[in-house]
Amino acid sequence: MLNLLTPEQESFAQSIDDFCKREIGTREQRDAYTDNGAELHSQELYKKMAELGWAGITVPEEYGGAGGDAVDMVVLLEHAMKNLAPIGGIGPTIITAAAYEKFGTEEQKKEVLGGVAEGDSLSVSMSEPEAGSDVANVTCKAEKTDNGWVINGQKTWCSNAHFAKSILLIARTDSSGGKHEGLTQFHVPADTPGLTIKGIETLGGREVNDLYFDNVELPDSAVVGTVGNGWKQLMAGLNIERLILAGMQLGVAERAFEDTLKFVTERHQFGRPVGSFQALKHRIADLATELECTKLLVYSVAHKVAANPKAMLPREASMAKLKATELSKRMTIDGMQMMGGYGYATEFDMEKQMRGAIISTVYGGTNEIQRDIIGKTFGL
Repeated sequence: MLNLLTPEQESFAQSIDDFCKREIGTREQRDAYTDNGAELHSQELYKKMAELGWAGITVPEEYGGAGGDAVDMVVLLEHAMKNLAPIGGIGPTIITAAAYEKFGTEEQKKEVLGGVAEGDSLSVSMSEPEAGSDVANVTCKAEKTDNGWVINGQKTWCSNAHFAKSILLIARTDSSGGKHEGLTQFHVPADTPGLTIKGIETLGGREVNDLYFDNVELPDSAVVGTVGNGWKQLMAGLNIERLILAGMQLGVAERAFEDTLKFVTERHQFGRPVGSFQALKHRIADLATELECTKLLVYSVAHKVAANPKAMLPREASMAKLKATELSKRMTIDGMQMMGGYGYATEFDMEKQMRGAIISTVYGGTNEIQRDIIGKTFGL
């Protein structure tokens, strides 16, 4: 293995492992934080991590954060997910915070980034019933008034909204041009009158929501960045979003591999460990090789982002997201197969990990979209 981390980052990783072992090292501890596994995010645990300076890992020091780079961020995400930390809201929070850091006013940065460093969760609302992979097909409308803006419309698949402090909304402010024009980002406190947040039942638990805007009034100061420039602002953050997803799913894949290896080593059938049979031994070997390749790719991209945070890196970021999410899906499905009925039982963690891994190939831009982006970078 190449030296991917500095000694300080190695110590950081060990600190995360130690914290998680102490706080959530058992199934009973995790269940206590998550309503017996129904919740994917525990604000209580997240606040404890914030007290250690981890929630604001990428927030600049002047706003109370740690001022860490992309590699520090991936270390946190990888090890938190590897230890099954129920902080599913951390990904959308870091993604959203990056947008405020790039485009927010000084007042917005103080409020939002300062809150993130203290443990606030954020949400970003892009998708609509007719705007999924085609994100620019936004119809949620923001109309200018003498006092600010009025928002009307529906958004969907919005992660974190049910516990977020605020939501970064992508709305249409002008319909006279192309669909990539006339989009604007707005800062919307989650308790704003006229905003209704309704959870969507999913295979994975309480995670995503429908948002309904009924004459929601916002002041001019709610605009994040420049009016009509929302699409370019959105695109500027995609490299960090895809790297975040890759880092999280790398951790998921690592934990699934470790759990599977432990099971096939300890489980005996026909008088020997099931992992000693060639069918499973070769599968473990293939998965271990893929895991090593994926880790090298993810950290390679993290180092590139750290060296040039403003770089778009569409090929590299999409490759990392594609590779890590496809591996976590394969790792958990194969893990369930090798564990047999135990992998399917809720007594073990594998079935829950599988549910989360499968959806990772859909959110943050489906893996079909990632392949399309990669192909375009080769002129195809």
